Amino acid sequence: MSKKQKMSVKVGDIVKIISGFHKNETGEIIKINRKTGQIIVQGINFKFKHIKPNTDNEIGERKQFEAPIHHSNVKLNLKEVS
Repeated sequence: MSKKQKMSVKVGDIVKIISGFHKNETGEIIKINRKTGQIIVQGINFKFKHIKPNTDNEIGERKQFEAPIHHSNVKLNLKEVS
């Protein structure tokens, strides 16, 4: 029963991170999840997922992906919006 979050940003906007580890960095919004209020920003908040090999022939790997952040931790960068 979670409500959709009202957000002031959309896909393709350039945003500035205002809190957290990546504070003062800018990036473009790739994806928005309105149900949870999370957004994915290109080049921000990289995480790693370690994958074990399933058989003897496979090798393990480490996948890197951009993790979502909450929309309240970003603001629209008005200098680069045209």
